[in-house]
Amino acid sequence: MDFERQMADEFLKSIGLELENDVDETLCCFENGQMIGTCSYSKNVIKCFGIKEEYRGEGIASSLITKIQNRMFDKGIYEYFVFTLDKNVQIFKSLGFKEVAQADSVVLLEGGIADINKYLNNMLKQSGVDQTKNRAALVVNCNPFTLGHLYLIERAAMENEEVIVFVVEEDRSAFPTDIRYSLVKKGCSHLKNVVVIKGGRYIISSNTFPSYFLRKKDEKLNVYTKLDATIFGKYIAKVFNINKRYVGTEPYCDVTNEYNKAMLSVLPSYNIEVCLVERLTKDGRPVSASIVRKLLKEGKIDEVKNLVPITTFEFLNTDEGKRIIENIKRRDLPH
Repeated sequence: MDFERQMADEFLKSIGLELENDVDETLCCFENGQMIGTCSYSKNVIKCFGIKEEYRGEGIASSLITKIQNRMFDKGIYEYFVFTLDKNVQIFKSLGFKEVAQADSVVLLEGGIADINKYLNNMLKQSGVDQTKNRAALVVNCNPFTLGHLYLIERAAMENEEVIVFVVEEDRSAFPTDIRYSLVKKGCSHLKNVVVIKGGRYIISSNTFPSYFLRKKDEKLNVYTKLDATIFGKYIAKVFNINKRYVGTEPYCDVTNEYNKAMLSVLPSYNIEVCLVERLTKDGRPVSASIVRKLLKEGKIDEVKNLVPITTFEFLNTDEGKRIIENIKRRDLPH
């Protein structure tokens, strides 16, 4: 961490925040050698924004945010998002940002050419689904696609006229997005009432749910999970006419467990039934992607065969699949 970033981190900690590790650039504002404000961005997310209380209302916040926007624009970033506390919302709104959703005291806003309604309507158009049908939905990462995922999708398909499976599009998993999407498509090809589409930037992405990719439980997790569930209920379910959301029980991952709790508390207020399904077990233990990755890391591919559909197993034995397995063996990767 360079000197200015270190100062920004210390400053943010003094006002109850922190400088996150993934920031691409940090700007600081000083007066008489004292830091009075800072703002950063990571990819297209403005974050780590803070101003000394006594300097609020003096235009410093607007100046910092405008400079960050200009830096992002120079890098070819024309749509951006910001997480901020509700007390800062008016500053961002005065600069043209639009509020997307709020959970507790945290608000997600979007700026530039970002527009959640246009984005989701375009997703709907590209998916080709009939908007008039009621349907159930699942959001899956599938890192990789297992029999546990298939069991949950088949259950939803059996109980509903139509099912949409949103595959998380953020590319931060051991198995790249296109591979995960392909494995789900192939693994569900026998289910004629199931549509598989990529989840886009408003479903468990670093724009809406950064803690999902941190894979740790902290005080921000509860807020982020509620925020993501709120966006699903307020926008995504409305556009795709979804009235049920299926989730599996989660014995291993704290983040996914918190997410399930958030959905159970948030989605019913949007008239969406949350169907919590007991996870598939094999040989007395729940089937999970993390168990599959652990077996791959240990070179036990024969044991993996009993936990994944044949389409996933066949992929693991391709050259591309073997390269991914080698990467898993070399390092621990997030879900």
